[in-house]
Amino acid sequence: MEEMFSRGWHELIARDSGPLHFRLILQPLVASIIAIRVGIKDAREGRPVFFWTVALNAAHRHHLLREAWDHLGKIFVVAIVLDFVYQAIVLHWIYPVQSLIVATVLAILPYLVLRGVANRVTRLLDSKSPPK
Repeated sequence: MEEMFSRGWHELIARDSGPLHFRLILQPLVASIIAIRVGIKDAREGRPVFFWTVALNAAHRHHLLREAWDHLGKIFVVAIVLDFVYQAIVLHWIYPVQSLIVATVLAILPYLVLRGVANRVTRLLDSKSPPK
């Protein structure tokens, strides 16, 4: 069991080079751009920070998760497919759990972090600007 985790960890870390390594930059960049745009829109509409609302407000959780999936679904699926291709080329085998981990880190994590940051920064900047 320990060998399996060790091998899996090594294979996850080794993805920073070799074929398709550009996706490690491109996919988080696209997820970040989407998150920033949506976070700014959230702030301008007076919506609360996304992550905390999802975590603490069960009444709105389903709607917010559905909205996030609408924004990220394609990016997440592309991340999984590209990781499958990487694994087939380099590892000569497909490890679905590793692909889910990679897709989560490349697509979902930047979105969760930056949507809230963009919301808060926009509110801060809008509150300091002179009234129109």
